Amino acid sequence: MTRLPIVSGMDFGRPIGTVVPSLDGAVLQVLAGADRGLSGRQVHGLAGVGSVAGVRLVLQRLTSTGLVQVTEAGNSLLYTLNRQHLAAQAVELLADLRTTFVAALRAELSTWTLPPVHASLYGAAVRGDGDLGSDVDLLLIRPDHVAVDDPLWERQAADLLQTVVDMTGNPAQFHELDLAELALHVTTGEPIVGQWRDEAVGVHGPDLTTLLSRVHATRELLCTTAG
Repeated sequence: MTRLPIVSGMDFGRPIGTVVPSLDGAVLQVLAGADRGLSGRQVHGLAGVGSVAGVRLVLQRLTSTGLVQVTEAGNSLLYTLNRQHLAAQAVELLADLRTTFVAALRAELSTWTLPPVHASLYGAAVRGDGDLGSDVDLLLIRPDHVAVDDPLWERQAADLLQTVVDMTGNPAQFHELDLAELALHVTTGEPIVGQWRDEAVGVHGPDLTTLLSRVHATRELLCTTAG
């Protein structure tokens, strides 16, 4: 496993906090992801920070700027992000930095001279339950014909680690193995395989479910042949 450390970086659970670390950022993160009007109490519940009163004060201030719109619904006030506002596009971009990050990883890996069989993102960056110091975890499956100490492969991997840190500010680590080692992980029931299966967001090559099915089929064929 290769890891490149750093002190702190982006909160993948609330990426807008990278630029707007105050309660305003948490409120805007919720509104950017909402497809309907939300009450102040609902915004507070989804934001998971601050107080109801504090969230309502933020909503009132953002409404005064026009970035947030408010409508009456019975006895409630419902708030929505004004997506026609000039600043709304920036809010949506910041709130969805994970999507931007995945796209950047895909673009980076597409340029590799020795491409991986498969690469995927997993862990806190996918679950969104980490913090500023959470690792960015990447599963990297190396082709069987490429040695672990191949200079070109090592340089590509090191460059990608540095790119991840540069893009996010977070610690970065790879879980790197070849197909034979992946098959061994599956055979021995390594718990991390279940985590990969549940969380992996593919950034290169076939999706992990397809790859694991191929590995399983190959293992079954070898067992049958050996028998």
